[in-house]
Amino acid sequence: MTTRETQTGAQKPAGTGQGAAAAAWAETNPFAKPSPLPFQAPPFDKIKDSDYQPAIEEGMRRQLAEVEVIANNPEAPTFANTIEALEQSGTLLERVANVFLGMVGSNTNPTIQEVQSEEAPKQAAHTDAILLNAKLFARVRAIYETRGTLQLAPDAKYLVERYYRDFVRAGALLSEADKEKVRALNKEQAQLADKFRNKVLAGTNAAALVISDKAELDGLAETDIAAASEAATKLGHAGKWVITLQNTTQQPAQTYLKNRGVRERLFNASSKRCNNGGENDTNAIVERLAQLSAEKAKVLGYATYAAYALDDEMAKTPQNAIKLMTDVSPAATAKAREEASRMQALIDKANSGLRLEPWDWQYYAEQVRKAEYDLDESAIRPYFEADRVLRDGVFYAANQLYGLTFKERKDIPVYQADVRVFEVFDGDGTSLALFYEDFFARPNKQGGAWTSGFVNQSKLRGTKPVITNVENYAKPAPGQPTLLNFAQVTTMFHEFGHALQSMMSDVRYPNSPMPADFVEVPSQFNEHWALEPSVFANYAKHFKTGEPMPKELVEKIKKSRKFNQGFATTEYLEAALLDMAWHMLPADAPLLNADAFEVEALRKYQAYIYEVPPRYHTTYFSHSWGGEYAARYYAYFWSEMIDDDAYAWFKEHGGMTRENGQRYREMILAHAGTQDAAAMYRAFRGRDAEVGPLLEERGLNVAGKQ
Repeated sequence: MTTRETQTGAQKPAGTGQGAAAAAWAETNPFAKPSPLPFQAPPFDKIKDSDYQPAIEEGMRRQLAEVEVIANNPEAPTFANTIEALEQSGTLLERVANVFLGMVGSNTNPTIQEVQSEEAPKQAAHTDAILLNAKLFARVRAIYETRGTLQLAPDAKYLVERYYRDFVRAGALLSEADKEKVRALNKEQAQLADKFRNKVLAGTNAAALVISDKAELDGLAETDIAAASEAATKLGHAGKWVITLQNTTQQPAQTYLKNRGVRERLFNASSKRCNNGGENDTNAIVERLAQLSAEKAKVLGYATYAAYALDDEMAKTPQNAIKLMTDVSPAATAKAREEASRMQALIDKANSGLRLEPWDWQYYAEQVRKAEYDLDESAIRPYFEADRVLRDGVFYAANQLYGLTFKERKDIPVYQADVRVFEVFDGDGTSLALFYEDFFARPNKQGGAWTSGFVNQSKLRGTKPVITNVENYAKPAPGQPTLLNFAQVTTMFHEFGHALQSMMSDVRYPNSPMPADFVEVPSQFNEHWALEPSVFANYAKHFKTGEPMPKELVEKIKKSRKFNQGFATTEYLEAALLDMAWHMLPADAPLLNADAFEVEALRKYQAYIYEVPPRYHTTYFSHSWGGEYAARYYAYFWSEMIDDDAYAWFKEHGGMTRENGQRYREMILAHAGTQDAAAMYRAFRGRDAEVGPLLEERGLNVAGKQ
């Protein structure tokens, strides 16, 4: 169970003083009441940084009061007075937490970071206070044990089972002494995870590469050079150029920079961030977080944290997840080595006497792509202007599959001037959701791309979704277009797949999370439509002339799709196996050096290639240490197996049609989180997912041959 907030059931504060304070708070804080804006969208024009902490504190106080009423209800426990009442608890906390956590990732500042640091351990304790409440658990357990006789609707029965499982996984069956251990571990874990996130953000900003000589940028497009100049000016380096870092190890600029020394400096800045002994070094945090996870798992009765984490996922065990990855790894590493050989041959042909290094991979991969596929990234980027990709690609595909239409709203306040808001309409014209798009990188924004929600859909609460897609495209200089490479185009489709699942959710109960290894299915499935001929033709148009991309360029993109997949698959598998290895450590394992641990773990899984570093190194691996993907980074690959299998079903049944889209919507998107994910997919596909389509999409096979 997650900490949820509700609009009903809040107890009135006791005492005159408390009542006066509560009245004053309610008078001034914009979170005190549901937002008056459409869809209860956050009133960012009224929200101040100083509003968050009192709203969070009051939200926790109210929810605990609501929980006490439920736990001490003298009536016999029923689904309505216990489970449904819990679903209706905590609306204030959810209202503020959804917005606050969105700002932590997208638009942070010292005040927000300070609030997050103070509140993170309190929120961990708050969750424990609910899930380790013995009286409350007794009521949940009574309903769980009689669920077969209560004539509950399928989604209600599944909800009961989830609540019971969540309480047990939190430690509800433990002794009081062990509950105290869990509370202490959760508190320290929350504090360190917050420190990790802040250090990674600061370390990433600090590691940005400052260039003094424009000649060193030879190879970059003029729009990228202008963006680097703009970034330098904003960061106090007027007259210079700054290449900011993405969250991944490899950086896009390495594809184009002709100066090998600059490529090496950029690679080292990225790969060694938070691992240099400075104020943003995260080694000690990571080492302790690994210990804390293992200790918590042991108290809860699991051999390792990975065993604990996956017990509630589709994979069920670390061994199952590792098997999928290590079954594919020989094919991926074999292909990566062949790719490296082709690049080394290109280097040798120039008689340079150089050895291919990790900072060379992106650059020479592009040279091989040009040579073998005659495809130049700089030639295709003018056809991928970001706004057109969004409107005529992402939105268009959603219309073709699901009948959705979109209207930009200028009257909804936003948290940052570049953010845009769209109202989403269903096929019958009814208003379905609000969608926020946040394109550009900022120093106060975490790296990567993600989807979050300000308001969740729930029939019980009568709420419709308010969703945000966040990317980190380099903001161009004023008057210049935002031109994307095809990987960034695919990312936009990916994140919108998450948004689609939220938009088309049709669930009664707000506590309807999907397993981590299924949650990426809607997003990765949506990537497939980026190259759908009718969709591609609608958005791939030159930003100046509006002319469609020439057919020969389109064919080159299609032919090159499986190019460099050895590298892409290997760098991902390395990171996923590292994440798993850290969380397979037993509770009595000593503190381990991250650099040595990485090499040893990857060699153990036969996934180590010097020229292909992990997509994330341990010290800035936010999925593993700062978020909800600890021991679950494999989930992207597990989900990819399912989404590629689902796409194969579409191809077998006529492709992109409204009929197929409606079936997928009704059987997958609308009710995800209200039933067992494996059973849900079997109902859609007629069988379990098979790995064959994934291998085909990536140009791999289990034997390691191409």
